[in-house]
Amino acid sequence: MKFNPLGDKLLVRRSEEEETSAGGIVLPGSAAEKPSQGEVLAVGPGRILDNGDLSEIPVKVGDVIVFGQYAGSNTIKVDGEELLILSESDLLGTVSK
Repeated sequence: MKFNPLGDKLLVRRSEEEETSAGGIVLPGSAAEKPSQGEVLAVGPGRILDNGDLSEIPVKVGDVIVFGQYAGSNTIKVDGEELLILSESDLLGTVSK
């Protein structure tokens, strides 16, 4: 199955959950915080402004993004993997190495 986001939406694969705390304590799955970063898998065309112009989303497929901790309440399963659907307004920034 293939998912194509519409408007200002993005399809994101959340980064792996941390299994240990900063102090080295192993956390059970329910106690581990869900990471607030992930890889962009698909990008919609952008938001249409009031004047009819298209405002493109400033990220591309493959970018690693940071989003709000409570963003991404919309999920979809694609080929057995749970992915997030985010709005452009949920983005906080990108991560570069």
